[in-house]
Amino acid sequence: MNILIVETVWMGGARYHFLDKTLLTAFSILPTLQARELAAITPKQHTVSVVNERYTKINYNTGYDAVLINFVTSTAPRAYAIADDFRKKDVPVILSGFHASGLPEEAKQHANSVLIGRNENVWLTILQDIEQKKLQPFYHAPPYDNATILPPTNISLPGFVMTGAIEATRGCPYHCEFCPETNIQGGALFLKRPVPEVIAEIKKIPQKTLMFYDTSLTIDPSYTKELFNQMKGLHKKFFCNGNVNVLAHDAELVRLSREAGCVAWLVGFESICQNTLQAIGKTTNTADEYAQAVLNIHNNHMAVIGDFMFGFDTDTPDVFEKTLQAIKELQIDVADFSILTPFPGTPLFKKLDDEKRILTKDWKYYNMGHVVFTPNHMTPEELLKGVHKVYDEFYGTAYTIKRITRGLRWGTYPFFIIFARNLVSMMGRRRLAK
Repeated sequence: MNILIVETVWMGGARYHFLDKTLLTAFSILPTLQARELAAITPKQHTVSVVNERYTKINYNTGYDAVLINFVTSTAPRAYAIADDFRKKDVPVILSGFHASGLPEEAKQHANSVLIGRNENVWLTILQDIEQKKLQPFYHAPPYDNATILPPTNISLPGFVMTGAIEATRGCPYHCEFCPETNIQGGALFLKRPVPEVIAEIKKIPQKTLMFYDTSLTIDPSYTKELFNQMKGLHKKFFCNGNVNVLAHDAELVRLSREAGCVAWLVGFESICQNTLQAIGKTTNTADEYAQAVLNIHNNHMAVIGDFMFGFDTDTPDVFEKTLQAIKELQIDVADFSILTPFPGTPLFKKLDDEKRILTKDWKYYNMGHVVFTPNHMTPEELLKGVHKVYDEFYGTAYTIKRITRGLRWGTYPFFIIFARNLVSMMGRRRLAK
């Protein structure tokens, strides 16, 4: 069969200032690896094309036998439009991804079938069913068990990219109410690939720098330490996600990450308020431990990229100024500022929908840069204005230059990341002001 797999652009951004991630696509910042992982394990008797609309236009006249579209909530309108166009040509369409898994009945209105959750073996079943002309309307990921084997990533990246991509582990056992990843079918189950297999794959990645797409490399410190020990001598540089509780207390893991080639840790701080962390179930975070986590990373000459989110029910109008002051004191090198977004399929969405607080279900606004619900202690306008203010002040010219200059002490690679991310974010600030 001739198969097309479409990964649509995350329109509007995963973060409020998506301009940085858009311009840094040369460094392989993709919304998800799922589409390419499915392509990688497709049997060789099939011809597979992976299209990212950022690089390539979709040719509707190629004569595909099946089309899979993997998408997130903010790209749902575009994904549905593509699906509808192919179905008009009687091409079977399968939809997958966070949004399709969260609202499968909605997705089915635009597709022949919906792949719910993450499981590559189901994709193989779908291909067999298409050939036998018995495609089912819904395919659920079967329950994972300890014997489940994660296939090699084998990611072929689009366009010119300077950073490779890999996934060593999958899933997250922490049930944050706002997270679309951990709340999709099978998303809360934590799975690990054998370390030797991951090392062999890293050796094959042509790029000098790579990004671990794992939800967090601090969920199983023992596994991660083994991985980092085996990465020594590979002469790779990499970024990865981690949680505060381990980064603050496990100095050995942080040190090993540097020795393995880590140049930056991406940390989901989410909030500087402890009552908020408790309310949302962010059990890996304790606000009093933030400073130690940042210090441990900086002491090993690595950069800290912090994620902060606003709009929680415990947030009051003073949260913006408090957050800005806190992250300046922490000396965080790069910060992403997001507006809390109730993605379909999450407990947060159900809660706000039940409380009639959802303002719109026009999915293109679900990009973490728009307010799509009524906050608890402020108006939607106050929430949006507050996030704008934090972004504008944090990426003000003087303070940005100070951060970039401070980053010189961490060495070439961390400095470059700090320089590039801050510069692009400062450009996004100027666009915002227009």
